[in-house]
Amino acid sequence: MRPEEISSILKGAITDYENRVRSEEVGQVLQIGDGIAQVHGLTNVMYQEMLEFEDDRGETVMGLALNLEEDNVGVVVAGDDKHIREGSTVRRTQRLVSVPVGNAVLGRVINPLGVPMDGKGDIDADDIRFIEPKAPGVIERQSVDTPLQTGLKAIDAMVPIGRGQRELIIGDRSLGKTAIAIDAIISQRDTGVKCIYVGIAQKDSTVAGVMSTLEEHGALDYTVIVNAPASVQATLHYLAPYAGCAIGEYFMEQGEDALIVYDDLSKHANAYRELMLLLRRPPGREAFPGDVFFLHSRLLERAARMSDDRGGGSLTALPIAETKGGDISSYIPTNLISITDGQIFLDGDLFNSGQRPAIDVGNSVSRVGGDAQIKAMKKVAGTLRLSLAQYRELQSFAQFGSDLDKATQDTLARGDRTMNMLRQSELEPVPVEEQTAVIFAVTNGYVDFVDPENVTDYEQQVRDYLRNSHEEILNSIREEQELSDENREKLEDALKKFNENYEPEDTGMIDMQIGAEDESEDEDSENEGSENGSGERG
Repeated sequence: MRPEEISSILKGAITDYENRVRSEEVGQVLQIGDGIAQVHGLTNVMYQEMLEFEDDRGETVMGLALNLEEDNVGVVVAGDDKHIREGSTVRRTQRLVSVPVGNAVLGRVINPLGVPMDGKGDIDADDIRFIEPKAPGVIERQSVDTPLQTGLKAIDAMVPIGRGQRELIIGDRSLGKTAIAIDAIISQRDTGVKCIYVGIAQKDSTVAGVMSTLEEHGALDYTVIVNAPASVQATLHYLAPYAGCAIGEYFMEQGEDALIVYDDLSKHANAYRELMLLLRRPPGREAFPGDVFFLHSRLLERAARMSDDRGGGSLTALPIAETKGGDISSYIPTNLISITDGQIFLDGDLFNSGQRPAIDVGNSVSRVGGDAQIKAMKKVAGTLRLSLAQYRELQSFAQFGSDLDKATQDTLARGDRTMNMLRQSELEPVPVEEQTAVIFAVTNGYVDFVDPENVTDYEQQVRDYLRNSHEEILNSIREEQELSDENREKLEDALKKFNENYEPEDTGMIDMQIGAEDESEDEDSENEGSENGSGERG
């Protein structure tokens, strides 16, 4: 063959190859409806690859490839699909769903695709990260043994959380699940822990309130909010927790500690069910697809504490799940309970009786346990769970009889004071050294002389007294993380001196005013009806 013939053949082969590749990078919409497009021609498309739709206005709309079938691709549209028609052009981006990560996203509100939603301009990100990488393997991890303080006495004392742990917050709606998570974020101030709050199908006003609260308490500087509001497509609800987790993993791999809150995964499961049913995947129990367990397990498995060889960073997950009628045995809650390392269960009866946070000690557990507590807290709170469980049992029994022996009466009285000591207002986290002191006081009988309704006042006064007059005791507990014999004696002496001079504040007039307000509220609720039975913000 002559050289020009060989050249002609090679040019033809290259042209055919380029045409074939070009045809595989561009497809056409076969069918569009309900935010789901069936696309033909993208034979090389990847799972979770971002695709570009050209609508009839000439604008570009993004989509996500989730169904890879033999002759077409099922794509969920992550934008306005009203102007996409049959025959519209679809192009590959050869880019999986990614999100900007790094310190530049702190203090910002973004959507699951990394687009800013706070009007503060573009984000100059340190890096771009795929939202669903493989979770760290067993060899790359180490055991969870470093506390992550939430500032909530009931949690840090009885259901401790460690860095790298996955602790589920579960309960009915409006019981304060989000409030616990926000308190935990606020408590990380000055600890170096980066925080991520993921809002899934929440109202814009709710997320705006979270942002305002964090900003007011100086927590927004180390927090990023990933928001997929209820008004957007289910596609973004599905992507939101994975995007937030990718941001947290970046900090973990830099050797830092991070905390992520998923609010909430019940809505995430509902969004996934909606997408899969529209993609015509076969439904299973409660119409959820068969891989709904894998949906959350591959997400929560990414929370870890890395080995020292990998930098020693950690990602702690606080997923939230909503129950109906306190039923923790339903499908999604049982899935999440089996995936996580424990759960904090909020009880409606406790909430309605005025207990805040309304944590049910009997159904709450931390599978990390004392490993996630400082030694001082572990020592003073060791019997707290058992004594409260005994108190709850006696309390339910005592209502049927009036003749109680002295020991039972003492147990009930101590339990009343302990429950009141564990009460805590929202957005008022307590340092762990002060928690240790007040729990030591109530478990060792220093509060037995106080009327149960005055215990909250006693606690506030004794904390102020210790901060002002015995700061060295609190500093020693915080630095040594141990209640030594010397510190124990000093704390006992301080409590005795405080008890000698303690006088409860005069709350009689306040009680009368509250009673009058309650009566007027009762009359209003009878006339108008009550939308929320608790009458308080959850």
